[in-house]
Amino acid sequence: QVQLVESGGGSVQAGESLRLSCSASKFTRSAFALGWFRQAPGKEREAAAGIYTGGGQTYYDDSVKGRFTISIDYSKNTVDLQMNNLKPEDTGMYYCVAATASGYTFPDLPGRMGAWGQGTQVTVSS
Repeated sequence: QVQLVESGGGSVQAGESLRLSCSASKFTRSAFALGWFRQAPGKEREAAAGIYTGGGQTYYDDSVKGRFTISIDYSKNTVDLQMNNLKPEDTGMYYCVAATASGYTFPDLPGRMGAWGQGTQVTVSS
């Protein structure tokens, strides 16, 4: 199973930017979809952004559209999340996920056919 390691989290002020990176142990093309989920304290884990490796189609939660951009670097086996104009409500633990089941669709959780990273904390203060 693919191993995922996130990096790039931190504490920033509202309006600033962060770039998260997820390094995969196996070639990213083996996953049907790659994405970033996030979980705020006391809330359920939700999909923030995702990308389907077959055609490159992307998914963004309405709350991040126009501010977040997801991308894959196949040469480095990484999936990155550029986050601009961050807001306090973006605060949470961000998890990289690789969904291996064909037909998987965002924003659903990938279930047993998903590999997760350990998460990286993003804190945005006003």
